[in-house]
Amino acid sequence: MASSDYVKDMTSKFDKLNKFEGQDFRRWQKNMHFLLTTLKVVYVLSTPMSVLPEPVEDEPLDAPRRRSKWENDDYICCGHIVNDASSKKFLVGNFMGYKMIDSRPDMEQFHEMLKILGQFAQHNLKMDEAIYVVVIIDKLPPSWKDFKHNLKHNKEELTLTQLGSHLWIEESLRTQ
Repeated sequence: MASSDYVKDMTSKFDKLNKFEGQDFRRWQKNMHFLLTTLKVVYVLSTPMSVLPEPVEDEPLDAPRRRSKWENDDYICCGHIVNDASSKKFLVGNFMGYKMIDSRPDMEQFHEMLKILGQFAQHNLKMDEAIYVVVIIDKLPPSWKDFKHNLKHNKEELTLTQLGSHLWIEESLRTQ
């Protein structure tokens, strides 16, 4: 297996590594170190950027390339660590703390919330769909007060798809 194929295989199996859930840190740390070594970016953990020479005029092309490579590798390294260490409570916090505002398209904000809910499934977080719907309705911007009131007092229980349809229709009517 070629080196690049091995790295692709390793990164595709990355999600199968045990996620850091606040326990067994040393095991997670060793697995993360192994992954970052495989990706050839582990050196950024021990080599601060300050070791690299500062940019100066008329410097050889090698120095900016090394700096750029270090910045890119640092980004990859941090991304993998943050992605793995992300906690379920932060996802729930993102969803519960999300605030819809009048100055942005409401459907765009609705889709951002759906994206957060998609991450719930990836982390095996389960909550009744009715709760999602009620929380999103509560987050509608202040100018939607009457619409929000009507949705909350509606006798039928809405699904996320039905809520999205109602929001799309209401937003269309408001733009006309």
